[in-house]
Amino acid sequence: MIAEAWATEGLGLLALGVALAGLVRGFSGFGTAMIYLPIAGQVLPPVWVLITMLVFDFFGPLPAAPRAWAAAHRADLGRLALGALIAMPLGVLVLTQLSPDVFRYVVSVLALGLLAILISGFRWRGSVGPPMVFGTGGVAGFLAGAAGLPGPPVILFYMARPLPPEVIRANVLLFLWLSDLSLLLIFWLRGFLVPEPLVIGALLLPLYIVGILVGTAIFDPAREVVYRRVAYAIIAASALSGLPFWG
Repeated sequence: MIAEAWATEGLGLLALGVALAGLVRGFSGFGTAMIYLPIAGQVLPPVWVLITMLVFDFFGPLPAAPRAWAAAHRADLGRLALGALIAMPLGVLVLTQLSPDVFRYVVSVLALGLLAILISGFRWRGSVGPPMVFGTGGVAGFLAGAAGLPGPPVILFYMARPLPPEVIRANVLLFLWLSDLSLLLIFWLRGFLVPEPLVIGALLLPLYIVGILVGTAIFDPAREVVYRRVAYAIIAASALSGLPFWG
């Protein structure tokens, strides 16, 4: 099975996508799915795209999980996770109906749209009570199941929360990890976890970890704006690469 995974057509493109995703994740804290999905969608079937990402993205953040748990706002985290768990199966149902081309175009357009919102500096000005937290988790869960993109709704939600940066970073990290765990469970129950994409994801894992370590090492808080702009540029390039006018 390892030999078949190594022989996967487009494995080099997948490696480039995961290395860039890890690098940006290391110095910005987000962007893995927005970078990897449009690239991987050019090579693999939609379900396999998500399985490979779930493998490397599930294990990559584990070393930071204990510290994040200590800093997390757990009431928010619980409501987000419950909302996501309820909506995620519906998203998976949508995923199974998408052709590879449609999936690639959808994730590319979603990534560009969410990137535009992030760049605009949009902030939610309304109330942020428990129903809002639960609803945000539901939107994130649906997007996780349908397109592998649970992060942006939660990131946008936390732009409106008056919480310390370390708490926000902890909640986002733990929510994404819990989303990965939930989606893996749903895929397992539906019989999607076949060996080949699992092995491809495992082969990509070291590149992802190295990318995160390099991104973390080169990050300079004094130049945060520069790093954020670089992250936005890489996300935009990845999303555009998945659109039909590039063939």
